[in-house]
Parts: sequence; C-alpha cells; structure tokens
Amino acid sequence: MARAGTSSVATAAPYQRVKHWLKDGLARGRWAPGVLMPSESELVARFGVSRMTVGRALNELQAEGLVERRQGQGTFAAERHRVASQLRIRDLHEEIESGGHAHDALVVIAREEPAPAAIAGRLGLAAQARAFHTLIVHRRDGQPLQCEDRWVNPAAAPDYLDVDFTRTTPTHHLLQVAPFWSADYRIEAAHPTPLEARLLGVGMREACLVIERRTRDRQRCITVARLVHPGSRYTLEGEFNP
Repeated sequence: MARAGTSSVATAAPYQRVKHWLKDGLARGRWAPGVLMPSESELVARFGVSRMTVGRALNELQAEGLVERRQGQGTFAAERHRVASQLRIRDLHEEIESGGHAHDALVVIAREEPAPAAIAGRLGLAAQARAFHTLIVHRRDGQPLQCEDRWVNPAAAPDYLDVDFTRTTPTHHLLQVAPFWSADYRIEAAHPTPLEARLLGVGMREACLVIERRTRDRQRCITVARLVHPGSRYTLEGEFNP
C-alpha cells in the first residue's frame, strides 16, 4: 500500500490519496505524455481501495485534462499543452493552416532586455531582471491577424532567441522545450495600443479581442503573452463535450 508523503495526504479521502499520487507522478515526469499509466487493478491493489474509488480519482484527473482514458486500452498521460477539460493552447500556425489559409510572420522585436516591473512580477523575476522579449505579427493570407507580445523567462527556455520565428511560432517552440503544468488567462474586448493598431493595420477605436496568458511549470513561470486580434478578422472558437 502506498504511504502518503504528508499528514494532509494521509488524512485525505481514499480517492484523493490515489489522485494525489498520480498527479504527483505526472508532475515529476514519471509518465511522459502519451504513456500508459497504471491500470485500475494495479491502483486497487496498491492503495487497498475499491475500483469505484480509483475510478473517481481517474475521472477527476481526466476532467482536469491531465490524463486520457481510452475504452479497452487504459489510462494515458495527457499532452502537457492541455489544461483543464476545455482549454487547449493551440499553435496559431496550425489554426490558420487547418482552415486552408497560409500563415506567415513578421518579427518586429526579438531581444533580451530588462523586463518592466509589471512583467517581471508576473514572471516571478526581480525588478529590472533581464528576460527574452518578442513582438511578432502573425498574418493569414498576408493580412495581419494577431499581434503577439511575449516575454519569456530565460531559465525556462534558454535558447528561445536562437529560434527563427518566421519558420516556427513561439507557442510551438515553447510547447516542445518547456511544456507547462498550469496556465491562467484573461480575455477581453479592448482597443489596441498605438503600436498594435499600426502593426495590425486597424484604427485606434477598432474593437479587438485581447488575450493575456501566463504559463508555468512546477518550479517557475515560463512566459507571459499579450495576444491582440482585430475583432473583424478573428473569432475565438472551441467546443464543449459534457
């Protein structure tokens, strides 16, 4: 039977002990994305609990987007870029090309520089600490679709500025070298800044969809990004599977 590492885990409900053990293993990389995890029978034997208890733990992990359960095959560690059951960070290049359009990018800024106080705070860095900064305009069939202003923690992705972002997107690169464990985001309708309006080719009063997003691994923040889309050119879509 597994032994809990803390008193809080030891006193937790049986399904929570199972869930904690599996979640901790995923965080430590015990099971890489796509790898088969212990079966329900193995977990029943390890923890001395019922199959229903194990099922509840697995169902909650699946709802959080951390595992994928396949009928007749077992439970697999989910891809790290899936967060919760409905949020998935998708590469804009993939999104554009899946719709039959061409994607290209204009790199406006790609350098290391002191992070503004607000950005440094969100990255978990000291004031005026140096960070990687990119400003990129993504275009669909030659028309600006997104202005991506991104700051990256150098400790999380030390080779970030070596990447040719006209050939691969920051999202694609970071998902490969710094897979995240958690994310927070905010979506709002707002006017662009003067620079964003110029880069997107829109008016200062244009309604834009603005997404501010931050991702973290288990030890630190990876990146903070501001993604601005002209409201007349972009629709945020998704799906819900109850």
